[in-house]
Amino acid sequence: MTQRRDTLFDTPIAQVPDFTFNEDVARVFPDMIKRSVPGYPTIVENSGVLAAQFARPHSLIYDLGCSLGAVTQAMRRHVTQPGCRILAVDNSPAMVGRCREYLKAQDAMHQELLPAEVAEADILQLELEPCSVVALNFTLQFIPPGRRLELLGNIQRQLLPGGALLLSEKLRFDDPEEHQLLNDLHLAFKRANGYSELEIAQKRRAIEKVMLPDTLGEHRQRLQEAGFNRIHLWFQCINFVSMIALP
Repeated sequence: MTQRRDTLFDTPIAQVPDFTFNEDVARVFPDMIKRSVPGYPTIVENSGVLAAQFARPHSLIYDLGCSLGAVTQAMRRHVTQPGCRILAVDNSPAMVGRCREYLKAQDAMHQELLPAEVAEADILQLELEPCSVVALNFTLQFIPPGRRLELLGNIQRQLLPGGALLLSEKLRFDDPEEHQLLNDLHLAFKRANGYSELEIAQKRRAIEKVMLPDTLGEHRQRLQEAGFNRIHLWFQCINFVSMIALP
């Protein structure tokens, strides 16, 4: 599928609406996220590598908040345990539709990939089944803060022995100087990838009320409260991190 360049915020918008994962965003999302999230290709590919380490034979694997299914595709390439299947879930009809198209294209290029199903659903309403791996990449930060523990607890209770939660998020920092430094570095990353000051400012206004990052300490405490006993940080690039949480 042809990938389009993200130009959603390149002209002045009188009243910037809150960010939503609509058809306009889905159309440019691969370009948007690669130019906005430092280390994104590394996170995606290694999510597949890590999933292969924790997947149990004949088990279910979840990609919650799957967007266009990049992590699902990586897990299909790397997980070789027999009898596994992936359920990719997103609440955006536009994302779900395009995710199905991407997975169909992947099927046409590869043989013997894990079976994967895409479902349009609210992950807070989803009745999770026993599973060995759950990918939750850049999704928790869009969940209402008061319901994040509930979601993580539901995941922890359904993880099979030896299973894992793969969690990636943008961070904020308690120390004002550290927060300012890493925020400035993130802005420099966006500028280096061709975003103008207007695009950066308008995207920030669109997303600031719908994406609410936590500190690393808040993540660790919440994961522990949800029943995860071991939490390991395996990747950080500027203010974006990836963790493995084990029950």
